[in-house]
Amino acid sequence: MYVIAYDVGTTGLKSCLFQIEKGQPIKLIAGEMEDYDLYILDNGGVEQDPQQWWDAMCVTTRRLLTESGIPKEDIKGISFCAQMQALVLVDREGNPVRNAMSYMDNRGKAQIDKTLRRGFKVAGMNAWKLLRSLQISGAVSGSVKDPVWKYRWVAENEPEIFDKVYKWLDVKDFLVCRASGKFVMSRDSAFSTLLYDTRKGRNCFSETLCRMMGVDMAHLPEIMLSSDAAGGITETAAKQLGLAEGTPVFSGGGDASLIGVGAGAVEEGDTHVYMGTSGWVSTVIGRQRLDVGTMIASIVGADPGRFNCFAELETAGKCLEWARDHIGLDEIGIFGEKRFAEDIERKQTNLYGFIMDRIKDVPAGSNGVVFTPWLHGNRCPFEDPEARGMFFNLGIETTATDMIHAVIEGVCLHLRWQMVAMEKLIPSSERIRFVGGGALAPLTCQILADVLGKPVETVENPQNVGAVGAAAVMAVGLGLVDDITDIKSSIKKTGDYLPRRENTDVYDGLFPVFQDLYKNNKKNFRRINAGIGERSL
Repeated sequence: MYVIAYDVGTTGLKSCLFQIEKGQPIKLIAGEMEDYDLYILDNGGVEQDPQQWWDAMCVTTRRLLTESGIPKEDIKGISFCAQMQALVLVDREGNPVRNAMSYMDNRGKAQIDKTLRRGFKVAGMNAWKLLRSLQISGAVSGSVKDPVWKYRWVAENEPEIFDKVYKWLDVKDFLVCRASGKFVMSRDSAFSTLLYDTRKGRNCFSETLCRMMGVDMAHLPEIMLSSDAAGGITETAAKQLGLAEGTPVFSGGGDASLIGVGAGAVEEGDTHVYMGTSGWVSTVIGRQRLDVGTMIASIVGADPGRFNCFAELETAGKCLEWARDHIGLDEIGIFGEKRFAEDIERKQTNLYGFIMDRIKDVPAGSNGVVFTPWLHGNRCPFEDPEARGMFFNLGIETTATDMIHAVIEGVCLHLRWQMVAMEKLIPSSERIRFVGGGALAPLTCQILADVLGKPVETVENPQNVGAVGAAAVMAVGLGLVDDITDIKSSIKKTGDYLPRRENTDVYDGLFPVFQDLYKNNKKNFRRINAGIGERSL
């Protein structure tokens, strides 16, 4: 049978048509992509227009059906894998009352300060509130980018808009609502609000945490499993999507939950690294673990019996995109006119492939240049919205190829920092599954293996593993798969990258330098960027 899974990223949505059959690997038939806007505001805000997500979903679905020739009646379900910890506030009709606030939005500093950073503190947070949060949810809203502070920011700064709010949804839950008319959240979306009670036998929003954080519980939707169907596609949505009315709409999950599933990292102890717009390190565990000091938490996953120990990097592949636009094009000689789409891609499979070919001979360590990937602050292993990226140790002989190579190394060095911090809680697996758009480039795969000092494995279509995970939970919901862990046997590795000792030695020397760049510049980040934020308000 056929299903459609939607991978809803930070800057684009991809619709993937899969064939799923009992006892067979999930087969990708076709995919269609559509981009949308990400609005970076001067006051730390990062927003998106939810209507653009829906429009992208409709356009790509119709295109997918046309190109594949599959009748709409043959589509037996749709589901989602999406960016998480956004704030989508909707009215009773399911319409957004304002733009969605992205997971990168950091406007809630005043709200977190007066709620969590007063009184006797532990790890910089009110000791009693920290303890209660840990007891109830196994986590705490300790980052200014956590969604509760966005919610509070809207309540305090836009009261007329806030009065229109009926429900608080996340990205894919908004799309579930638009497709089915149902106001629901999957368990992982509910957990990502950090208002969720994970204690045995609970699995619900916590009245205590809502009261402590100033959240109206009436704004929180019904909770269901990722493999549950929220309802059928409504008549209106069916016409817009080009699908059959009544087609089951499965709740799906967030990217932090389903990318690991699509990577085949589903058994306890399995570790995967993701490098897309953002990035992370994640290991499957049987019970919750937390390190408040490094902002490493154990999040609820799509598998009801397990958690994902999770460390997030806000900007990963986004750093290479920045380097492409602001460094690479200039050296290639087309920066002024930006003709790369027509001039370069006619000669190369893609621009990134062209860039990778240009930088492949840069030695480990990028001839002494070090890059820090904190282009929009950082969350783990240190929480600092004022941190920013930098190039360190530039010389008169430094080239753009050195700098772009250093960008990839900097992202990988930060992922190593997160893995080292996580290994103080739990061991990572001996072999690392590497997925996301970054895993398409053999050079990046090899640099990651060299930086981590561990073998790195890739899978087929690594940029689509989130959609594969969404298809997997549909397979469970449709009775084709008994358990999410059963998906592992059908996710085969396609690449194997062994660390090169001579390069790992170089990165071992650079790693403490990389860590010191934050410690030595923390105050300067605050001096410069806090002042900019105050002047822009």
